[in-house]
Amino acid sequence: MKAKRKKSKPSATLQIQYVRSAIGTPRKHKLVVKSLGFKRLNQVVTRTDTPAIRGMVAQVPHLVKILDSK
Repeated sequence: MKAKRKKSKPSATLQIQYVRSAIGTPRKHKLVVKSLGFKRLNQVVTRTDTPAIRGMVAQVPHLVKILDSK
């Protein structure tokens, strides 16, 4: 007997843009930018809206900008 999978709800997403360089910032800020998935300036990434992602964005508000909340 196979277990039934629950259908997942479409989760809310965030579009985040990398607007300012991390050069000259503390190492932790650089690691947060990298962990969000940014590789170059003005790049836009889409991430699920979770407390972990919100916390990372809150650590570097001077480097990133939230474009769209769905």
